[in-house]
Parts: sequence; structure tokens; C-alpha cells
Amino acid sequence: MFKKTISYYFLALFALSLTACTASQPKNTHNICAIFKEKDDWYDYSKDAYLKWGVPIPIQMAIMYQESRFVADAKPPRPWLLGFIPWFRDSSAYGYPQAQDSTWDWYLTEAGSWGADRDDFEDACDFIGWYCTVSHKKLGISKRDTVNQYLAYHEGHGGFQRKSQLKKPWLLKTAKKVNRQAQIFQQQLNGCKAELENSGSFFW
Repeated sequence: MFKKTISYYFLALFALSLTACTASQPKNTHNICAIFKEKDDWYDYSKDAYLKWGVPIPIQMAIMYQESRFVADAKPPRPWLLGFIPWFRDSSAYGYPQAQDSTWDWYLTEAGSWGADRDDFEDACDFIGWYCTVSHKKLGISKRDTVNQYLAYHEGHGGFQRKSQLKKPWLLKTAKKVNRQAQIFQQQLNGCKAELENSGSFFW
């Protein structure tokens, strides 16, 4: 009985270590080829989201890079009261896509993705694809227009319609930064896509 308990204990530790490994941040967040080579299935997941929603892989990844740097359990920084007392966060944003609670609940309802989690990369790709598709339908933003897709992603559809982004010069600069990152990711992906397609994530 004791030996069985010890065996179960080590199996549980092994499973937890695998989970932690899967959720860890990629070693090189600046190179999309390095990311897909390191992270099993990430290319497949982002490609699935592209085939489902039509939002290019580099745009998905650039948005995620800007929002969380590919940290699974990312949260907004906690403000400090009087400089030394940790205070409540101003936003419920969480996970790879930094989606807020209300937006994520909307996604779960509209996309039928019950059980999806913000700290799951596959679900994060699907969410970004879905959200950009809604932006395309509601606001007429091309799915390949990284700048305006990101602005709508950050401000929400109502905020984008009210042009709230025009009052935030820092956000306009950030959107251009996301666009440049998407272009870099696209160039990198062009160089390794054939290898990714031929090898498949299993062999990485």
C-alpha cells in the first residue's frame, strides 16, 4: 500500500512538471520559428485558428506577444497604495490574450468554446481569431489590418467606434509596434514554414 502511495505521488509530480513545462514562456519570444520549434503543437494551434477564422498566424502571435509576452498566467501589474501597499488590479485581464472576464465570457457564449481557458495557448489563438473576426464584421476592419485590429482589440468595439484610440498617442504608437512585430514574424515564418509543415510538431 505504501509503495502504491509513493508511486501515485511521483506520478502526480511528473504530471505537474509536464504541465509547468508546457506553460512556461518560450526561451526566445522574438523569433516565431524558435517559438514553434520549442513549443510542441503551437504552430498547429495557431494554424487551426487561421483556418477557422482567417486571421494570419503572425498577427495572432504579434497581438499575443504585445499582450503577454507568451506568459500563460500573465496579469496586469498590481498598483501600490502609498508606494508600499499592494492594491487591487485595475483590470481582470488574464492569460496569453490578456482578455478581461466579461470579454472572455462573451467569447465562451458566442463561440461555443465552453471549457476554454485564457492560460491555454490553443484557446488563446482561437479567442484572438474570433475577436478579430467580430471586429471585421462589426467595424469593417480587414483581418490583415494589424494596426486597426489591435486598436479594436485594446479599446473594445465600442471604444474603437467612439475613436477613443485617437486620444491616446501612446496606444497609436503601440499599434504600429504590433504591426512591425507581425511583419517580422511573417518574414521569419516564411523561412521556416515549409519545415514546420513537413516535419509536424510531433518531431520537434
